[in-house]
Amino acid sequence: MKQHNITVIGSGFAALTAVRELRKRDSSALITVISPRAEFIFLPSLIWIPSGIRSGDDLRIPLGNFFGRMNVKHVAAEVTGLRDGGRTVETSAGEVTNDALIIASGGRFIKKLPGIEHAITPCEGIPAAEKIRDRLKAMTGGTIAIGFAGNPNEPSAMRGGPMFEFLFGIDTLLRQQGRRDKFKLIFFSPAPEPGKRLGPMAMKGLLETMSKRGIDTLLGHKMKGLEANRVITEGGEFEADLILFMPGMTGNLWFDNSELPRSEGGLVKADGQCRVPGFEHTYVAGDSGSFPGPEWMPKQAHMADLQAAAAAANLLAGLNGQTPGDTFKVELMCIVDSLNSGMFVSRTAKGSRVLPPTIIGHWLKRFFEWWYLRQYR
Repeated sequence: MKQHNITVIGSGFAALTAVRELRKRDSSALITVISPRAEFIFLPSLIWIPSGIRSGDDLRIPLGNFFGRMNVKHVAAEVTGLRDGGRTVETSAGEVTNDALIIASGGRFIKKLPGIEHAITPCEGIPAAEKIRDRLKAMTGGTIAIGFAGNPNEPSAMRGGPMFEFLFGIDTLLRQQGRRDKFKLIFFSPAPEPGKRLGPMAMKGLLETMSKRGIDTLLGHKMKGLEANRVITEGGEFEADLILFMPGMTGNLWFDNSELPRSEGGLVKADGQCRVPGFEHTYVAGDSGSFPGPEWMPKQAHMADLQAAAAAANLLAGLNGQTPGDTFKVELMCIVDSLNSGMFVSRTAKGSRVLPPTIIGHWLKRFFEWWYLRQYR
């Protein structure tokens, strides 16, 4: 049997799950991972950096040992393009050829809003979360504005959940420090029903929690721009001393240097088996892809893992002359954390489920972090 030469682009949730699934199914395949660094950033726990529950080093996981155990070659480079129907990946370190490819390089935040440089985008990584931590420490009072928007051409390409966690986490932190009365918190979003993708029960619970915590809201008005100390929408504007804003997501810049089929929102098109249409033995998983499914299909780690497992199974089936048939379950699952409590939310095609915030929810989220990361340490 021929030894397969497989390339995986990325080193995030989808990419690493793909590596594990590929190696589990094929012990002899040559697997090459392309990413700027051999490290994994556990993004869900960025919410705990401002409070000091976690530091950047806690969430930055070196992957040398994992790649060694998986017998994976790592190419430390930026991907710059793709050609030959997916068989040649162009990188800043040269060309990498393959028999099959999984694109799991994540997404890119849309930075077109005028003045967006005045806001911190928390999910950009550890430095952003550390900047929030340092700004909060330096503030003696003022207004903190926290919000998110989406990609109008790609309903699923948004990350609203973490912004609710930063909002409630900062509120809790200020209360623990005995200085919440010196701050005004405002949540804003162009969506009239933010959190709707979590399900109606969850959305209602989130908005009720904001009201109980004394958090003001400005919802349903299109964003016009940001200034150093101001949020401007079509429905009004307000002053803010610290602005946290998560814009919608689109595809990586290197997609433009390829013939990959793109959705209206700029992501790589995929079918129900995570295949890229028109590209043989080429798959996509996670934030890079636009997948068929309901409008509420999330861009989150759990969904990326499910897609990556299907992509890996189908890729090997195709290389071995079989018909790819694995699909992925569309499932939203998360714990909306508030530093000292957590609300469990799940949603499938059958409906949604919400468990009220409890201290158990918070500790379950911390346990999951340990459980998930143990496989990469």
